[in-house]
Amino acid sequence: MSRLLSTVGAIAIGSLLAAPAATTAWAQETVTVGAIEILSGPSAAYGTAIKGGLELALDEINAAGGVLGGKKIALIIEDSAGNKDQAVNAARKLVGRDKVPVVIGPTLSNEMFAVGPVTNERKVVTVGTSTTAKGITEIGPFIFRTSLPESDVVPVTLKTAKDKFGVKKIAMMYANDDAFSKSGFDSMKAAAEQLGFEIATIETFGSKDSDFSAQLTKIKGLNVDAITISALVEPISGVVLQARQLGIPASVRFIGGNGANSPKLGEIAGGAADGLLVGSPWFIAKKGETNEKFVADYKKRNGKDPDQFAAQAYDTMYIVAKAIDTAGAADSDKIREALYKTDFNGVMGPFSFTQGRDPASNEGVVVLAMKNGRFEILE
Repeated sequence: MSRLLSTVGAIAIGSLLAAPAATTAWAQETVTVGAIEILSGPSAAYGTAIKGGLELALDEINAAGGVLGGKKIALIIEDSAGNKDQAVNAARKLVGRDKVPVVIGPTLSNEMFAVGPVTNERKVVTVGTSTTAKGITEIGPFIFRTSLPESDVVPVTLKTAKDKFGVKKIAMMYANDDAFSKSGFDSMKAAAEQLGFEIATIETFGSKDSDFSAQLTKIKGLNVDAITISALVEPISGVVLQARQLGIPASVRFIGGNGANSPKLGEIAGGAADGLLVGSPWFIAKKGETNEKFVADYKKRNGKDPDQFAAQAYDTMYIVAKAIDTAGAADSDKIREALYKTDFNGVMGPFSFTQGRDPASNEGVVVLAMKNGRFEILE
């Protein structure tokens, strides 16, 4: 397992390793927060974007004086590689050895369903920035999330497809071997039924599959208006590429869930993904000085544009830092209580938690469309 220690501010990492006395001094001068993200493997695009957002916010927070009257925040990021067992081992290390009062992440809902019970049992606050499946916060009272559940975002996307493009008849596809994709599909199906869509067929596949020709050939003969798909970005990219290769016309739009909301879709699928619709609580071209500064600073620091996952992580680090200050100590119980009092306005817009530890509002959801390999706000 790879381990990346990110410490920001004037104190050099070398001083941490110099001597036991220096280590003690460092511990007294810092508050250590943990994170578990996918930094390697097929889904690393999500985790590296989150890492970039967390570290940018950390730079700014520490430069502005840190927390608790001048303490720096130190961030230990563990690589889960998208593996549940590795994510659980990372959580046990962060909680048991590193004694962190807060864990940010993990990246995927599948991982959170494994990690959440471990951290919740130890009464360590855990904040998901990209976990959108149903049931995440129900794991326990120490589990929060700053990402809108699919059940809040998907209905907005489907209603837009109906109202703007006259979508009535759909085919549905989803990866049936992971909790995130199945939960997203459940939200899509419920919304589609509520909106009165005709569901011509429901097709499944494995998240590691690369051949979707049987499902798509069947769909091609059903004369649908759109195809909904719930999966991570790699299989979504494969599906849309094969759909166009098989002759499913561009007039048949794909409608994706949260897994589709990554620039990697355009990188892999290119023009084949044009027209794909996805809902998002954030967009890079969002007006306002706060967001414009974030986009510019993120690009300068990371050499590429931020995505939704980076933006959510950026705000989350500020939310966590504010909760530590409000709590008055690096104490998980007190931080948990402080999170309920969150009243923050960041790049995602105004944010607070419900009593169920979910985001309080979905008013900021916009629908994006893929065009020439990039997402644009649907006009």
